[in-house]
Amino acid sequence: MTAPVRLTSLAHGGGCGCKISPAVLQDILARMPAAAAFPNLLVGTETSDDAAVWRLNDGQALVATTDFFMPVVDDPFVFGQIAATNALSDIYAMGGKPILALAIVGMPIEKLAPETIGQILAGGAAVCAAAGIPVAGGHSIDSVEPIYGLVALGLVHPDRVLKNSAARAGDVLILTKALGVGVLSAAFKQEKLDAAGYDALVASTTQLNAVGPALAELDGVHAMTDVTGFGLLGHALEMARGAGLTAVIDPHAAALLPGVEALAKAGVRTGASVRNWASYGAQVGGADALDDGTRDLLCDPQTSGGLLIAVDPAQADQVMALVQAQGFGLARRVGALQARSGDAPPLVLRG
Repeated sequence: MTAPVRLTSLAHGGGCGCKISPAVLQDILARMPAAAAFPNLLVGTETSDDAAVWRLNDGQALVATTDFFMPVVDDPFVFGQIAATNALSDIYAMGGKPILALAIVGMPIEKLAPETIGQILAGGAAVCAAAGIPVAGGHSIDSVEPIYGLVALGLVHPDRVLKNSAARAGDVLILTKALGVGVLSAAFKQEKLDAAGYDALVASTTQLNAVGPALAELDGVHAMTDVTGFGLLGHALEMARGAGLTAVIDPHAAALLPGVEALAKAGVRTGASVRNWASYGAQVGGADALDDGTRDLLCDPQTSGGLLIAVDPAQADQVMALVQAQGFGLARRVGALQARSGDAPPLVLRG
């Protein structure tokens, strides 16, 4: 009997590490023609937010996003779970509640058995069922590399949309998940990941960020985004630039997934972490004393990563209690936002 093909062997990258680098993406988007003014478009492409938001009426806005990538693991069902969890995260990051999903499927038909492809779709459908929504259709193509993801739609009150650009000076930054998904996935592809590390990878990437709508109900929560392919620093930079503030990040404050620190010290990292730093490192102050391993973890691409929350310090304890009660035991305060003065960079590392 022929041995099954490793899904990760069919892809040049995996998970959110497949993203185009921030600098290249910014250059591409800068070449797009300016969009016409649409008064009902509450969130578009201006601040690289997680999803588009369209006002339907005074009480409802539609949140729309799409996300897809290549395998980060070899188990087809788990790959489907991770990809779907990651796609739904964009809805939650805007404070929305998912209502519907469509599947995006690209598979090398001559290399993968129909049963394997079916398991990928089943994994995604299981996550959507857990989120209380159907996969109501989709589109599929025969592609060179395996690709799976979702178009996701959700609803939010127009006054409760959590943009990534609405943070305020003085806000505390809270990250709900541990870092290190990219390191663990790189170790997996290199066959250096033990069973405990694999379990930690899967547990983190399949945990739905379903606390998003509850956070949107708190007046003290001003902005939110999910930390994915650009790493903690990249998404904190987007938040700071959008608000015209400086993000002050403690480089050692975020929790790390089990085994990540040792792997990072052994030189395990993703090419995406290097590309991320090359894209935005010049905008980061206080990085001179940073060792390579810590820098890589701060830039590590997080497939289905945690929510980065900007909250009034008076409600920071309430937010921490809320997210921990909903299963995010590795949530940590990772920094704060302050007014930007003069030529100050949009992000500073300070322990």
